[in-house]
Amino acid sequence: MDLQPIRTLILEDLNAVDELISKRLDSNILLINQLSGHIISGGGKRIRPILVLLSARSLGYQGQHHINLAAVVEFIHTATLLHDDVVDDSQLRRGNETANAIWGNEASVLVGDYLFSRSFQLMTEVDSLKVMKILADASNTIAKGEVLQLVNCHDPETTEERYMEVIGAKTAKLFSAATQLGAVLCKENETIETAMTNYGQSLGIAFQLIDDALDYEGSAEELGKNIGDDLAEGKPTLPLIYTLQNGDECERDLIQDVILHGGNDDLAKVQEAITKSGAIEYTYQCARQHAEVALKELENIPDNAYREALISLADFVIKRHY
Repeated sequence: MDLQPIRTLILEDLNAVDELISKRLDSNILLINQLSGHIISGGGKRIRPILVLLSARSLGYQGQHHINLAAVVEFIHTATLLHDDVVDDSQLRRGNETANAIWGNEASVLVGDYLFSRSFQLMTEVDSLKVMKILADASNTIAKGEVLQLVNCHDPETTEERYMEVIGAKTAKLFSAATQLGAVLCKENETIETAMTNYGQSLGIAFQLIDDALDYEGSAEELGKNIGDDLAEGKPTLPLIYTLQNGDECERDLIQDVILHGGNDDLAKVQEAITKSGAIEYTYQCARQHAEVALKELENIPDNAYREALISLADFVIKRHY
């Protein structure tokens, strides 16, 4: 399954978003153009801006502010990627060298800051205090999620609850902000706005759960990044947490050691342990449950092609291999 039918439905809007992104990225500083252009054009799925566009269109929005806000969430997301790759010392993203691998950590951090500031310039043009509050709160929550993840690194005592807190903040918050913005643009009632917000939050959690499962089950070619990156960084994601709780003594000792010390020299053994424990299937099961919660939230949304696309998007999130 791919995103092409969804992208085709909103192709005109997506083209307008790409045009706006290109225009607002343009700078008289060559390094900014090179580095930000490298990651923006790096082949991402663009799910977050798609969510802004679909949520607005599904509720009948006819203006142009959804284009601005779709660009805003993409800028915020891209800025966090630049910072994440520096923190994680990542060398590969979307099948390409990361910006920090090419230009260095200092340039990546500073251009990430530049993109954050660009996003706030763009959101002010919508001239809505509520929109600004949603995006400011989202940015703050994402930053807190990143700090929480750092605290959990190399900690085998990390619980499933702590892990879910991290992904709810680090990943799902921008999903929920994206879908909430569509309802806010349409000046929808509280019931519809809450439903759209909750849809995005649950979808974002499902998305990250699948990402964390694919880090042990996927292929580097399809994912566009190295398999076992989470393991190398000592991140206790759900497959590892579940195996710690349900594996035999040898498996628990192995997982505890790799979380404590990082590295992926034992990747094959870890993959075997988490598969044997049922951790991968458990992670997929949790993702499916959150996707079902997301779909339940769409019941009060008008029945149209854009609502169907939101339903299809949830299916894509669960079934994807990249």
